[in-house]
Amino acid sequence: MERKKLHLEYLLNATSKSILWTAISTPTGLEGWFADKVQSDDKIVTFFWGKTERREAEIIAVRAYSFIRFRWLDDENEREYFELKMTNNELTNDFVLEITDFTEVDEIDDLRELWESQVDTLRRSSGF
Repeated sequence: MERKKLHLEYLLNATSKSILWTAISTPTGLEGWFADKVQSDDKIVTFFWGKTERREAEIIAVRAYSFIRFRWLDDENEREYFELKMTNNELTNDFVLEITDFTEVDEIDDLRELWESQVDTLRRSSGF
């Protein structure tokens, strides 16, 4: 099955880059919107959802106050990743959260809906 790269952008009413950076790059921040529980051991991050689902990812790239890129350890394609990137809209001074992820062609809409739901949770929990 063919895989596609998906790039999404969400305008956030965030005025603090440190609050947004914390939300996308720390276990505590990610627990507020991405997963129920997050544990980090330097480069390996373990995400928990519900009582049984658990996935591990390796942080393969990070630039403070810019982006963090993860690669799922159980992913067969080592070139695929998911990335959370923050950029600043200089016109409005708002932040944009850019998400890059990979999925099967027939699952693009599902993945888009999942990220939209996650970002809605981020907005509610962080006041963005």
